[in-house]
Amino acid sequence: IAPGPNVVGRGPDVPYPQPTMTMLSHLLKEHQAKQNERKKLQQERLEAITPATHLAEVSVDHLNAGVAQANRSQRKLDHKVKSLQIQAAQSAEQTGQWIGMVENFNRALKEIWDVQNWAQKIELDMCSITTTLKDIYKGQRQSAPSWPSCPPFPHSSFLPQVGRREADSP
Repeated sequence: IAPGPNVVGRGPDVPYPQPTMTMLSHLLKEHQAKQNERKKLQQERLEAITPATHLAEVSVDHLNAGVAQANRSQRKLDHKVKSLQIQAAQSAEQTGQWIGMVENFNRALKEIWDVQNWAQKIELDMCSITTTLKDIYKGQRQSAPSWPSCPPFPHSSFLPQVGRREADSP
């Protein structure tokens, strides 16, 4: 079969036609251009990674500073809470002591009132005995000396009226 008019014959010693060489060189140039573009993109990525890394580090440092401040504030609050708990315990203890003192004072006032009440009862008993003895003495003697009537309890105006019940009052 004979080659047609558009077919270029190739033999072992026939060099490739010129358009094929141009095509290879064109492919090579395209390949090199793509590689150069890839290198350029890789370089741009590396250049973009550096500021992004720096931004991430700065952001983390800023967040860490906030967390550190929050931790410091928490420690201060914990310290103040412990201090207030100690003060509250001391105040409660002191209040308990004051309550004890007031109760002792009230008990002492009641005892004073009891002594006053006892003394008034003894005075009334003594008056009753004195009146009875006077009556007996008058019966034995017609002309008896005049005895003074029983005076009120001499110190009753000076003693406190604390804890007095209506039934106990004279």
